[in-house]
Amino acid sequence: MKRVALALLASAVYGSAAAEGASLPSPITIETLALSTSSWDGAPYEAYPSGQPQITVLKFMIAPRTVMTWHFHPVPSAGYVLAGELTIEKRDGTKKHFVAGQVVTETVRTIHRGVTGSEPVVLIVFYPAAPGLSVSMPQEPGSREHEVGQ
Repeated sequence: MKRVALALLASAVYGSAAAEGASLPSPITIETLALSTSSWDGAPYEAYPSGQPQITVLKFMIAPRTVMTWHFHPVPSAGYVLAGELTIEKRDGTKKHFVAGQVVTETVRTIHRGVTGSEPVVLIVFYPAAPGLSVSMPQEPGSREHEVGQ
């Protein structure tokens, strides 16, 4: 069913050009990078907040050997590692290592932080939330985590 939906999306985008030259290969390739009902640590996602949706997409450029502040996200989100290596760890010691080309399905309401490797990290994160809802909540006194929508 998911492949059918992706094929329909490709034909809608590619449209009549495919009908005119049916023997031509499609100039559009679609690869599902993540399709998940749970975060990287296996915790299942729950319902989103009700009301008007708002999507925030952020590009993080993080220096090598950076240890980010402890924080949590109030809603499900996903990130794509464009460059570098990132280890995400929870306070209980659970960790997962991500490299360029991998998707991070973020934890929800679970305190965690990221630690970069020896190269800079470029991370694109998609936060579907609601207006007025911060996408990241710091968990250390005086920390300045990126908060959107306050």
